Amino acid sequence: VQLQASGGGLVQTGGSLRLSCQASGFTLGYTTIGWFRQAPGKEREGVSCIRNSDGSTKYAQPVRGRFTISRDYAKNTVYLQMNSLKPEDTAVYFCAASRSGLIHTTMLNSDYYNYWGQGTQVTVSS
Repeated sequence: VQLQASGGGLVQTGGSLRLSCQASGFTLGYTTIGWFRQAPGKEREGVSCIRNSDGSTKYAQPVRGRFTISRDYAKNTVYLQMNSLKPEDTAVYFCAASRSGLIHTTMLNSDYYNYWGQGTQVTVSS
């Protein structure tokens, strides 16, 4: 089981990036895929996730309305479209997979995720 995150980079405030999380060794199926981020000196936080059984999504309040999570079953990939980026979005972004569909209250809780990819750096300059 592997998760490959990509798409990070350096962007100016107000810019956009699209992160990709390609899964291998399993199919999206009934998993939940989440995006998390960790800024220097801060704890890891949940950003967004998608429950693949029904497409239900959840967003952390700081990114609501700016970020959109989506999936492509054919490519076994989950995307995070990030618009209107702010300097406070600067962090290493990780994707993770839970073997099962998570209920709403646990969807952004990293304790419920079984597999993690390597991070991709997102830097937003002011």
